[in-house]
Amino acid sequence: MSFEVTKRQGVIIWVYTLRQLKNLRRFGYIHYVSNRLKYVVMYVNQDVIEEKMKQLSNLHYVRKVEPSYRPEIDMTFKNSLKQLEEENKEQVEES
Repeated sequence: MSFEVTKRQGVIIWVYTLRQLKNLRRFGYIHYVSNRLKYVVMYVNQDVIEEKMKQLSNLHYVRKVEPSYRPEIDMTFKNSLKQLEEENKEQVEES
C-alpha cells in the first residue's frame, strides 16, 4: 500500500453572505473563512478545478471565484539572494 499525494489548488470564493457556508463544503476542503471580508479559501483537486470553478460561479450567493496562482510560482529560492544582488549591481551600473 503506497501513499500518493493528490495535487490540490486553492480557490478564493467571494460571497455575498456566509449563510450558505455548509453548502460550499461539497465542492472541496474549506481552509479559511473571513467573516469581515466575506470570502472563503478552499482547496480543490487540480484535475477538476475548472469544472468546480464554473459550478461555484453559477451559484447565486457567489460574487466572484479566483484561482490561486501559487502552483505557477517557482518556489526554488536557492541562490535567489545572489541573483538579486547581481541584478541590483547591473541596474546601478546602467544608471
